[in-house]
Amino acid sequence: MDERQELIARIGEAQHAIARLFAGDRSMPLLALNLTMQQLKVTLILAARGSASGQDLAHVLGTGLGTVTGIVDRLVAQGLVSRHEDPNDRRIRRVRLTDAGTRMTEELADAGHANYRRLLDRLDLETLRELEHVMGKLRQAAADLPGAW
Repeated sequence: MDERQELIARIGEAQHAIARLFAGDRSMPLLALNLTMQQLKVTLILAARGSASGQDLAHVLGTGLGTVTGIVDRLVAQGLVSRHEDPNDRRIRRVRLTDAGTRMTEELADAGHANYRRLLDRLDLETLRELEHVMGKLRQAAADLPGAW
């Protein structure tokens, strides 16, 4: 393995170690959710995109439309999403988060940001400067990826 691959592997290991430490935090709102992984994925997709058709969701999830219909039905029953007519094509039903769904996804994001902030608060100023520089490069690399939203 060359140096580049070794560095990438060590960075990945460090990220996993940090994630495991945060996963042990019982105050995380994620642990209080009563959602399947697919339901959680749908809410996170909708939080990022605003709304999506059933076809869009099926494509992103890599599943069939019938499966997505069941997932969305259960999320509607929990009051987290709602269905609406597409203003440009009345044959299409779009799904979007309700106020409760938006609050839930914001709470998840806020908890993640709070943990990350606690971690950053422990770093010295020079390390923070270096990290800001690296994060800028990561952000640009992510934006340049094919298929990036």
